Amino acid sequence: MAKYVLAMDQGTTSSRSIIFDELGIPVKAQNKEFEQIYPKAGWVEHRPLDIWNSQIETTRNILREAKVAPEDIVAVGITNQRETTIIWDKNTGEPIYNAIVWQCRRTSGMCDELKAKGWGDKVRAKTGVPIDAYFSGTKITWLLDNVPNARERAEKGDLLFGTVDTWLMWKLSGGTVHATDYSNASRTMIFNIHTLDWDDELLEALRIPRKMLPEVKPSSYIYGYTDPKIFGAKVPIASSIGDQQAALFGQTCFEEGSSKATYGTGAFLMMTTGKKAVESKNGLLTTIAWGLNNEVIYCLEGNTFVAGATIQWLRDELKMIKSASETEDICLSVPDTNGVYLVPAFVGIAAPYWDQYARASIHGITRGVNRAHIVRAGVESMCYQIKEILDWQCNDSDIRIITVYNQQFPRH
Repeated sequence: MAKYVLAMDQGTTSSRSIIFDELGIPVKAQNKEFEQIYPKAGWVEHRPLDIWNSQIETTRNILREAKVAPEDIVAVGITNQRETTIIWDKNTGEPIYNAIVWQCRRTSGMCDELKAKGWGDKVRAKTGVPIDAYFSGTKITWLLDNVPNARERAEKGDLLFGTVDTWLMWKLSGGTVHATDYSNASRTMIFNIHTLDWDDELLEALRIPRKMLPEVKPSSYIYGYTDPKIFGAKVPIASSIGDQQAALFGQTCFEEGSSKATYGTGAFLMMTTGKKAVESKNGLLTTIAWGLNNEVIYCLEGNTFVAGATIQWLRDELKMIKSASETEDICLSVPDTNGVYLVPAFVGIAAPYWDQYARASIHGITRGVNRAHIVRAGVESMCYQIKEILDWQCNDSDIRIITVYNQQFPRH
């Protein structure tokens, strides 16, 4: 019988499942969008069960359509939106609140307080990232402080925290696996990327009980097995890695200086720096690329919060386009933007500035500006952001870029 590998790609706006055959050729894939929740200005949430249900639904559908039995799957791998924070009851499996999405800015004030207390340099030295609402740490604190009885339950050991990979593994395994990998842990702002452990000093500063945190394992690892009652067979959960790091690995960026740019909801430029954690002097992130073969590989990352989401905004809010595919013809219908620039800081601006309070704006509008100029300015905003990050990466690392791979996710 033929054997297959199942990849679960859980993204910010949709969940996707893909079956690969023994030669690594995709056999079947399916994508399902789920609701984005905006309770207040700058707040972004997902329902954790929407994440799970969309992921397992696409999985079951492709198995059925491809006529692949669950027992013919030899391994399941997970890649996921990073930083998004979920807390659930370990006894009932019920989330205590919606998932707080990586884009959410509700903890900006908490971040300001930490900076004012002088934590900025220490956090960056330990974790490789700046203090920002983007990361999971302050999201955990917010949930413990704002959900009734959450802190008390967490201190008793009744609550579990996880990024999306952890949530999916816990659900797939029937509640027997509570784990994450190095790449996802490095995005929490509470994981020491040098000691490869949760940092007790930062946990104390954010008042996060260690007992609610997952075990941290290599990116390629047998974390546990799927529950036959849920999946239909006992299959190894054999890999977990954050979506951007997965793209870096998938584009074979193994050599120092090899980089990839991924355009999805946001845009992310990552450069492999090898076994050395290169400290950024220009607002980039020093993060873990993956853990493999008993070693950890690091990378420099420059990220933008909004890239493909700008196209969604032009489509859904401004109604300037009916589909993303229209943008190419519209952009080519004019020679340039006619002096228009769009700054897509809808939820603040990330690397290299890390301004939590910046907001989007359109500059240079004159009477001669039309729809095509604004659409083109939106598309060009992605290019400008990546070009700036690329320059700073080379400056930080003193590494000459040898290859850049551009990957566009079709979900946008």
